[in-house]
Amino acid sequence: MNKENTKKLLQKYPKIFRQHKLPMSETCMCFLFCCGDGWFIIIDELCSIIENYMENESLRLEYDKNYKPCEQIEAVQVKEKFGGLRFYTNYEPNYISGAIQMAEYMSYRTCEECGSTNNVTQTTTGWIITLCAECHKKRITNEKK
Repeated sequence: MNKENTKKLLQKYPKIFRQHKLPMSETCMCFLFCCGDGWFIIIDELCSIIENYMENESLRLEYDKNYKPCEQIEAVQVKEKFGGLRFYTNYEPNYISGAIQMAEYMSYRTCEECGSTNNVTQTTTGWIITLCAECHKKRITNEKK
């Protein structure tokens, strides 16, 4: 992900991405966002859901029978794997687990490069990647150069 989008996410969700300042011996979040800019909106929306959950006591009590009042949900790794988004956290109550699964599902239908949802397929060029037809064409052209 580019520096501008990375900065936006880190500034908008400092509690969720607190671990980005920790060393790699403690977290993989030090590598920041290992995916394309096309998934920025998916990650932003997922973080909004997490933040809302953390701020809404009644929501936590309703959806998490093992609710722990002081447990802040933090991202420990955000990356692409097998053509899909992976969003790992330190603590994942059922409600948030469902939100993460939905975000990962959406990533398989969203171009990782541009965010388009039109003509999106998984492509293998040595690495499985989810791209729209236009970005796939650009990638092939750049690889031939």
